[in-house]
This record gives sequence, structure tokens and C-alpha cells, in this order.
Amino acid sequence: MVHDQYQRVAELAGDETLAGAVVALVSKAYELSDFLVKCSASMTTARSFPHRVTYRPTCHGLRGMKLGDAPLRLLRNVRNIDLVELPEAETCCGFGGTFAVKNADTSTAMLTDKLHAVQGTGAEVVACDSSACSNIAAR
Repeated sequence: MVHDQYQRVAELAGDETLAGAVVALVSKAYELSDFLVKCSASMTTARSFPHRVTYRPTCHGLRGMKLGDAPLRLLRNVRNIDLVELPEAETCCGFGGTFAVKNADTSTAMLTDKLHAVQGTGAEVVACDSSACSNIAAR
């Protein structure tokens, strides 16, 4: 939100002081996984997680925040993790925002496809970069 919406609000307000403050703030604001990958001296961890895990990126993380592979890079550094690729990981689950409410049938079909993909990995745990899209893990 800081990277995208704050800049839009400053532009709409037409306030140059606010726009300057937003630019300064944006350079200091990170999503957690992005911060750890870009700013941490070391991504190695002493933590162990001996479970089969798949990572489910969110549309907002992929398209809005442009996280790329930062969350996966962190997961790959966890000892004893069995990290399995989620087929068609970048395909939307259809459950974000008001889409699910306005397009319930389409959303349900998309989510069903995503759930089948998750089940097909045999993962015990689904890691996700947003609690807004934790619907996959909760099903």
C-alpha cells in the first residue's frame, strides 16, 4: 500500500510537500521477505522445519508488490525443509478482494483448481506471503 497507494494519493492531492515525503517513505518501506532478502547480511537460518511445504504466491505479492522470488529464497534457506513447487503458482486463486463476492461461481471454480494443485504437491504446509490469501491453507 505504501508503494502504490500513497503515491497515488499524493498525486491526487496535488501536494508537492506530501509527494516528496511519500518518495522518502517509499524508499524505506519493505514487505518482510523483500526486506530480509535485500537488507539482511545473511539469509541463513539455524531453524529447521522438517516438513513438506509448498509456497503459494499471492496476486498482490506478484503483481502489486513485485516480490519476485524473495519469499522462495527465504524458504530455500530453512534447514530440512522439503520445498515442493506449486504447479501454476502464478495463476490467481480467484479469491482476492471483492472478486469472490461479485463473481462467486467463477471464483469457486478458480479456487477449486488452485486447491487441486496444492493437494497434488502432497504438502503438509502451504506458505503464503499474505494473510489475505490464506484461504488456501484454511480449506
